[in-house]
Amino acid sequence: MYLTQCLHRALQQYPQRTATIFRGRRRSYGELSDRVARLAGALVGLGMAPGDRVAMLAPNSDRYVEYMMGVWWAGGVLNPINVRWSVPEIVYSLDDCDTRILFVDEAFQHHVDAIRRRAKHPPTLIYVGDGAAPDGMLSFETLIGTTSPIDDAWRGGGDLACIMYTGGTTGFPKGVMQTHLNLWSGCVPRLAEMPQPPNSVVMHVAPLFHIAGLGRVVTQFLAGGTHVLVPSFDATELLATIEREGVTESVLVPTMIHALLTHPDISRYNLKSLHRLYYGASPSAGQMVEQLLAQLPGIELSHSYGLTETCPVVCSNPPENHSEAARRSGLSRSVGRGGIGVTIRIMDGEGREVPRGTVGEIVVRGPNITPGYWNKPEETARAMRNGWSRTGDGGYMDEQGYVFIVDRIKDMIVSGGENVYSAEIENVIARHPAVAMCAVIGVPHEHWGEAVHAVVVLKPGAQLDEDALREHCREFVAGYKCPKSVEFRTALPLSGAGKILKKDLREPYWNDTPRDAK
Repeated sequence: MYLTQCLHRALQQYPQRTATIFRGRRRSYGELSDRVARLAGALVGLGMAPGDRVAMLAPNSDRYVEYMMGVWWAGGVLNPINVRWSVPEIVYSLDDCDTRILFVDEAFQHHVDAIRRRAKHPPTLIYVGDGAAPDGMLSFETLIGTTSPIDDAWRGGGDLACIMYTGGTTGFPKGVMQTHLNLWSGCVPRLAEMPQPPNSVVMHVAPLFHIAGLGRVVTQFLAGGTHVLVPSFDATELLATIEREGVTESVLVPTMIHALLTHPDISRYNLKSLHRLYYGASPSAGQMVEQLLAQLPGIELSHSYGLTETCPVVCSNPPENHSEAARRSGLSRSVGRGGIGVTIRIMDGEGREVPRGTVGEIVVRGPNITPGYWNKPEETARAMRNGWSRTGDGGYMDEQGYVFIVDRIKDMIVSGGENVYSAEIENVIARHPAVAMCAVIGVPHEHWGEAVHAVVVLKPGAQLDEDALREHCREFVAGYKCPKSVEFRTALPLSGAGKILKKDLREPYWNDTPRDAK
């Protein structure tokens, strides 16, 4: 179970097949493998030893994929950096796991001087942009062009493959350790459950510093298909790329799907090649699914649920559970059942399994689960309990083993002693024809402790007021669950992976009021 095995297989069986496409630049598996072996030789020449960490600060590209495989070929460990981070956050991740080599592209070249000044050990800098490397940086292309290829280090199994730093919502980020076995065990079962043909063309839009993006790259390498890299989300570029490259599959979050569906020129693009779409990162996507199936009839949808700590998937809801009957029954709102090798339980605060249909914390175990957080034994101990990984997500399991997420534990609103799950209210609000996006949070309330507050983005040209929205909610949920206040915005704060940042929405309300789960 070593992640470079897919390149050895490609060289034997299909070296001429297109491996990567990036804005017109195309490379075969034979070319990719040669570049990977040369890049690995360059890294070793720069002093990288087996197990050393190597970082990348760049948007998605074919060179990002070469960095991933090149580091693994040389026996190293990835440290993919969140491109939305500030310099102190970037430097923290470098210092925390003693990263001595850093790849940077032109979009983040302006950070280089500050990184050099602040880092405990200023890293060797490799420029992955086009053109000549700036002063003080080595050229990615020159290193590949002037270095001889080396043999694979053949690291795998329990060897560390990646340290992926989480968002740092409470203090500094945590480095989630991921072994070759973890990533292999998370990706191979996906192919067993949802096979894909070797001629598949997957468009990578999710950032590769995020487990959804990185995991999809690994899965596509294992399948032997073609990778189409898109540097960042732009609805027009995505639509054009699907048409131009004959994209068959992609992973998108609901905010991205919404942008595509509402694009004024979507009907002008030929999207018939798009066969399957994986979505995740939101438990409240019911209305989006209806719109997507209406716009692209016949497309296969699969809802995946996972975390950085589960490398990447816990469970998934397959296309057959998105049929009209499944949507009527509510089965399409499930995130599916545990994947091959993954065991899921719903537990209470004391670590006891709760009856089916009862809400508790989703906990997971299996070979895909992280061994822990880098240099944080106390954090690891809190997250792991007797071999079970605590997800922090609240949900329940039905009699057939389907899991339904109701909320992040920290996002649950306690109003007048009653638990209100924001995902339930978001689903209701999203049904209103004027609503484009929404988020529900708890805000301080003198009498009830917390009150339900909705933040809403309307569709272009639509009109809706607070009273009308509240009346709409009363049709579907109890009065105490309806928003006590509504805020209309033109946009919601999003993470680099396209998730709504509820922490940012809550912050103004809880600055002067303690909230344990803020």
